[in-house]
Amino acid sequence: MRIRLQLQATGGNTTGFEIPDSVVDELGGGRRPAVTASAMGHTWRTSIARMGDSFWLGVSAANRAASGLAAGDEVDLDVELDTAPREVVVPDDLAAALAAEPAARTAFGALSYSNQRRIVESIEGAKTAPTRERRVAKAVADLA
Repeated sequence: MRIRLQLQATGGNTTGFEIPDSVVDELGGGRRPAVTASAMGHTWRTSIARMGDSFWLGVSAANRAASGLAAGDEVDLDVELDTAPREVVVPDDLAAALAAEPAARTAFGALSYSNQRRIVESIEGAKTAPTRERRVAKAVADLA
C-alpha cells in the first residue's frame, strides 16, 4: 500500500510517520502490525505502534541515513504486512558464550526479536576486539 506522508520529528533524535487508522485496518495485521516499509529506494522491517491517540511508524537514524530521509520530508511510503519470521542471526562469539551458559541461552531465546536484535547490534557495533568481548560477557551475565 502506498501512502504519501511527511516524516515528523517526534522529539530529540526520533522521527516517524503518523499512520492513518484506516491504513492499519486495511493491512489486517492487528493493532501492532509487523511491516516492511520502503521510502526513497530503501526498505526496512519494522512495526507500526499505537502511541497516544494515533499509530506511528518510527524511522531510526540508520534508516534515515540509508534512505536519505530527513524530518520534514514528504515522501511516498510503501507499507506491506510482513508475515516472514523474524529471526536474529547470532554472531559466533555470542553463540559460543550462550552455549556455555544454559540459563543465558534460555533467557536469550525467550526475548522478543527486537530485544535479541538490540543485544546483537550492540555487540556487532563494537569497534575493537576487547570492547566486543566485554559486550558479549555483559550480555551473557545480564541474561543469566
